[in-house]
Amino acid sequence: MKDYTKINAQTVDQWVRDGWEWGKPVSHEVCSRVRQGEWDVLLTPTKPVPHDWFPPFAGCRLLGLASGGGQQMPVFSLLGASCTVLDYSTLQLESEKAVAQREGYAIEMVQADMTKPFPFEGESFDCIFHPVSNCYVEEVEPVWRECFRVLKPGGVLLAGVDNGINYLFEEDSAALTRPLPFNPLRDEELYRTSVENGDGIQFSHTTEEQLRPLLRTGFRLLDLYEDTNGYGVLEAYRVPTFLAFLAQKP
Repeated sequence: MKDYTKINAQTVDQWVRDGWEWGKPVSHEVCSRVRQGEWDVLLTPTKPVPHDWFPPFAGCRLLGLASGGGQQMPVFSLLGASCTVLDYSTLQLESEKAVAQREGYAIEMVQADMTKPFPFEGESFDCIFHPVSNCYVEEVEPVWRECFRVLKPGGVLLAGVDNGINYLFEEDSAALTRPLPFNPLRDEELYRTSVENGDGIQFSHTTEEQLRPLLRTGFRLLDLYEDTNGYGVLEAYRVPTFLAFLAQKP
């Protein structure tokens, strides 16, 4: 059970092979529109991130944290940022490399586990872009601490997080199925079924569990918005299941 991140890395690779939505790299046509100034990126399933959340891209050192897959880093690179992507999925990083080669820009790729200390010097980045992925991490606070450490003073963290509501339900049902917290490391049966179903080892985190550690770490919360799943029963009822936020290191 302690090696759950290795299981998750293998799980994500399999999802990519199966055509996972978040593992499909952007097309050349999308990149062409970026070069013309037309772009949007997602932290959560459906709502584009406000452009004014980002620092100027020219000269910006940007870390894509658990952001492999060739979806966001190509956009930032083509807009002028110097990008590094950290991900534990081999196939997600291969997609990053393929898009960079196709579009002719450089990107630093680091295969690593974000539950461990980041392999970067302190105050290395101006911006961290972190799409929904804390649901694959048991403890959130160490991730925020490392984000704070590697950001320069005045640097910003843009993150998408799950608020835990999805874990109350089966995907195709509106009936309450299980209590929170959802933590397979504390439930052997849940661990077994998670692995057998190919779901990886996921964890629910409430908004409090996401934001209190962020603030205790020292970040200033500047802005936020909620989002929905984009499909399914909870979407039909417009239940907010995700949160995106902008935070700054003073």
